[in-house]
Amino acid sequence: MKILKAFIIVTFFCVLIMLLSITAFVLPSAASQFDIKSFTAIHESKIGKSTQILLVIDDGFLFFNKIKVYPLEKKSDYWDIAFEPLNAVIGRNGFAKAGEKREGDGKTPSGIFSMHLTFGYDEAIKTKMPYRRALIDDIWIDDPNAGDYNRWVKKRKNRAASYEKMRRHDNLYKYGIVIEYNTNPVIKGLGSAIFFHVWGGEGVTTEGCVAVSEQDIIKILAWLDPQASPVIIMEVEN
Repeated sequence: MKILKAFIIVTFFCVLIMLLSITAFVLPSAASQFDIKSFTAIHESKIGKSTQILLVIDDGFLFFNKIKVYPLEKKSDYWDIAFEPLNAVIGRNGFAKAGEKREGDGKTPSGIFSMHLTFGYDEAIKTKMPYRRALIDDIWIDDPNAGDYNRWVKKRKNRAASYEKMRRHDNLYKYGIVIEYNTNPVIKGLGSAIFFHVWGGEGVTTEGCVAVSEQDIIKILAWLDPQASPVIIMEVEN
């Protein structure tokens, strides 16, 4: 009886592995299914004059999550992938549906957002984008009751009950990009401090940000150009 049970279990896992292998080979990725032309036509007003996009999507299958970042650039009248897609992580509770992001929910907001400011620990980094060095007394307010909610300020004389340190000991903010979510206007309670930054490791989720390896964010920072009015698109359906 024990031998029969063991045989059934082994057979089940062998079949499961075979099905997953076939699926990975046969099914195209989400990016290949993503109709860039249709998407840009539908969301043209939100994309505006942007010619650079960071597309963040769940490229997984069934119950397997696989977050990818696709750097897209517009060439003449069509969009193309600038370089190979990057592995990424998002909030521990996945994507929030458009308009449903809330402070502290552990979700990454869905939508199309601009990117204007980069930041980091070094005095200067390799990027064309506006850059701000994070100093030891720099904080980002995530207290919904504070007057400076969702703003980068100095810690001194600030009475906010909760905030993010912009110069962390774990180096997650060694390189980063501010995602302009809930920044203009700022609505209290809808979420704050949404960044694109260095991950804590592959598979280590965030509190709501998007994160990639240090090597990959350095590549993105060098690629981004303010003249291209870059935007980030997070889990927006075509």
